[in-house]
Amino acid sequence: MDESIVTAIKDYIRPELLVLVAVMWAIGYAIKKSKVNDALIPYILGGISIILCGLYIIGTCDFTTYKDIILGIFTSIVQGILVASLSVYGNQCVKQIQKANE
Repeated sequence: MDESIVTAIKDYIRPELLVLVAVMWAIGYAIKKSKVNDALIPYILGGISIILCGLYIIGTCDFTTYKDIILGIFTSIVQGILVASLSVYGNQCVKQIQKANE
């Protein structure tokens, strides 16, 4: 994996949320096996990931002011998008490697 990608992962995704990459990958695989249009899968994963990151943020942060709430929402959205994007990116990398080896 490219070193800049590894650095970006370390710098921008909370380490405790990296487990969600594998969770999103598994959910994406399950969705792929269903009759859902492939074009919708990244959006579905993004929504699920934002919700799961939001649950984590709600469970681990204290919200005492409206600024805390806004920051929690922002963090949930950004972390969710990053986690889902990394999952989709990783899946595409595996597909490209498999295609190259055929």
